[in-house]
Amino acid sequence: MSKKFEENVYALVSELRQFEYKIESIDQMWDVIFPHKKGRQDVYHYIRMTKYKDTFYIGHIDGELCSLEVRVNTSVEAASSFSDSHRSGDPAKEWDALISSARKWLKVVSKDWIKANKQVWLSYPLNRRYGIVSNSLIRESISDIYRIDHELGKAKTKKFIKLVEQGDIRDYHHTAVPAMTSSDFFKYCKIAYISGQRKDDHVDEKLSGRQMYKQYADGRDEGLLAIAENSQEEFADWIDGKHPKKTTGGHPWEIKSGGNTTHIDLRVSRPSYSKEGFIVSLCGGAIGRLKETICMLLGIHEAGLPITINDPEGIRKRLLGQDNIGIVPNFDSLHRANQHFCEDDCVYDVMYYDDLGKHKSRIRPFITWEPLPILKPVRQ
Repeated sequence: MSKKFEENVYALVSELRQFEYKIESIDQMWDVIFPHKKGRQDVYHYIRMTKYKDTFYIGHIDGELCSLEVRVNTSVEAASSFSDSHRSGDPAKEWDALISSARKWLKVVSKDWIKANKQVWLSYPLNRRYGIVSNSLIRESISDIYRIDHELGKAKTKKFIKLVEQGDIRDYHHTAVPAMTSSDFFKYCKIAYISGQRKDDHVDEKLSGRQMYKQYADGRDEGLLAIAENSQEEFADWIDGKHPKKTTGGHPWEIKSGGNTTHIDLRVSRPSYSKEGFIVSLCGGAIGRLKETICMLLGIHEAGLPITINDPEGIRKRLLGQDNIGIVPNFDSLHRANQHFCEDDCVYDVMYYDDLGKHKSRIRPFITWEPLPILKPVRQ
């Protein structure tokens, strides 16, 4: 690193510390969105400076430059961060001009911080921002978008919605089971595997529920397969963690394997309101597993067995298009991006703003954009 570049970085750190910061845990954080001249036009960049103890880290939020690790008046070097997706031999070559542009912008903000922030809010590209928009608008505008209601079919969609609205799968009077055995649980499993099978599953319907569980479930059963199959007492003790064959660290309810968010659970638990009886519930809300999960529930309900499902109201919204779609910045991955949004936002699926294509102008007025950070000088 050249001494000139290091001095430029030290100056940015010093100048930026004259602005208000936010706190996460014990870290101080400054967010700066600023214009950078590229040819004849301004291109906006978003950087974040984080102070951890006596070290500062400068990251390129909406770009691919390596993060800088700064010890003021001591060293500037590329941070050895696992998340860095790009590493140049000499960070100064790409960072130096951005650092200078950021410093120039701080002077503009210092003169009139409200006017400067207004410029950023009006100019920062929409395809680099978070927002939410009603799924019903997306459905109506983009005809080939994936729709869970179409995948499930009209009849099953209508039946599930009716069950939710009538309270049949969420009222504890309809979903509580007074007593169970592991054999009862495996009966649930067999119905679930048959009802929810995909074209490529090839479920052998001649197998018993216990055999299906052994063949198709996660395999880490925490001793469930080792207890007496027809004993209500042993099953209750196993559920309560009192059975000698009960182990930990497994996934006994994962009847269909997947990733952390893409598997399907058929879970048995005690009701929240009582230490007696059981609640059997399905959980498989990932977009690629929801059809299977709903089909499992409908099959189990048709068999006359008490059953509930995680977030029934939310699934109803998804089927009717009453949920929201999350708009995600183009520099972020779509994987698990729905977790960025609050639960009250009702965001289950996400997309990029650019994916709206020719429908941008039609949908843009209905998008609620997440506020950008405000850069404000510290009042003396």
